[in-house]
Amino acid sequence: MSTKESKTERLFTKIREGLELTTREEIELVVRLSIPAIFAQISFVAMQIIDASMVGHLGEIPAAAVALVSTSIWLIWGLVVAVTTPFSVQTAHRIGAKNFDEARDLLRQSFTAGFLFSAVFALIGALISPYLPGWIGGNPDLHQDASAYFLVFALGLPCLIFNFIATSMLRSTGEIKIPSLTNIFMCFLDVLFNWILIYPTDRYEVFGFSFTMWGAGFGVTGAALGTVLAEAVCALIMMYFLLVKNNKLALVGHPGSFKLRKAVMRRCFQIGLPMALERCAMTTAQILTTVIVAPLGNVALAAHSFSITAESLCYMPGFGISDAASTLVGQSYGAKRRELAKKFAWINVCLAMCLMAFMGGIMYAFAPEMIRVMTPLENIVSLGSECLRIQAFAEPFFASAIVCYSIFVALGRTLGPSLINFGSMWGIRLPLAYVLSLKFGLTGVWIAMALELTARGSVFLYRLYRLDLNKLKETVV
Repeated sequence: MSTKESKTERLFTKIREGLELTTREEIELVVRLSIPAIFAQISFVAMQIIDASMVGHLGEIPAAAVALVSTSIWLIWGLVVAVTTPFSVQTAHRIGAKNFDEARDLLRQSFTAGFLFSAVFALIGALISPYLPGWIGGNPDLHQDASAYFLVFALGLPCLIFNFIATSMLRSTGEIKIPSLTNIFMCFLDVLFNWILIYPTDRYEVFGFSFTMWGAGFGVTGAALGTVLAEAVCALIMMYFLLVKNNKLALVGHPGSFKLRKAVMRRCFQIGLPMALERCAMTTAQILTTVIVAPLGNVALAAHSFSITAESLCYMPGFGISDAASTLVGQSYGAKRRELAKKFAWINVCLAMCLMAFMGGIMYAFAPEMIRVMTPLENIVSLGSECLRIQAFAEPFFASAIVCYSIFVALGRTLGPSLINFGSMWGIRLPLAYVLSLKFGLTGVWIAMALELTARGSVFLYRLYRLDLNKLKETVV
């Protein structure tokens, strides 16, 4: 174990043992967990940019086809999170309370639930893939590519969900470095697999050296295959570190049952059901946003998708910090260190808002360059740049919404935050997006998004300010 890792573990031990941490130690622990998590989140977004960029260079129709089904894919991602998070939240509480055998039992049950979920939704996704592009309202020329992309994603769901389980469980123990480095490695694998699978065999010249590289020439389908293969490889790597090497959750040498237990599943439903319903409602709203954008034309649809992908580089630091917040708040709460949990919550929120305000400034200044990475088409670059510059002003409030939501989830409190997200999307974003799109086109949709995020972030900040952890009932079953 390296010096840096041992220092992080010593700080976690102080939390679990009830020892006092100085303010400097609290901030240091937040930073130690946040930095690798931020890089991991950025690498995750880089994978999306890689797919978008490689597909974007195939032309306008392939780019729009991927954009058409992207929100449906987000829906499934959201459900995957809703299935896996309740197990990792309870695991963090057990680890904070030093109940490592119970934590391993939760890990085993997460495998069973993950397998069942992925099998069912892979089948559903395969069955609806031919019809989905038409349901969303995409132009007929997009249907074939869009259906193929979604089908491959659906069949690759087991790889995705076990990747999520391994990542969230490692993080619940305070191990951020391994999943972060593995996700960065996944980026490189994605580039390699995409290049081989998207493009046909061709001759390339790099730094004066000429060589022939074999390619399958699968186009849009190849982009989906490349991503699934990268996820599969990295899921195996993280499973090794989780099941063999991790000193708190390793199952090797610790046999036990994989049977789902009623008490655990009841708590999973309490945590996960509001999250699942909220993810469905949120992503359905995003799909309806795509329905609002689709009639504006293929250029607007592609610009919308590329802008969302480019913006994600700016808000991924917020998700990285939220991972750190989830671990720190969850373990502190499990160890019955409630005032410490509240301090960690505010440190993470403030750090995320400052960082995303800075990233918003970068996004405003370099908007055209960010879109141009994914497409050479100037009409898409121009429209996408306008969208990014509108959104830049809402980034600090988006940060507060991201991190506060993660904090409440770490406490096992998901109903209230889910209702905030639902009400904000359906009560503010969708009506505004529809009305403003009639007059301003795609820029009107993004004005609505910026206003909605500002309102949502403000509500979350107020809710965190009013939170009294001493009044929360114990949730560990």
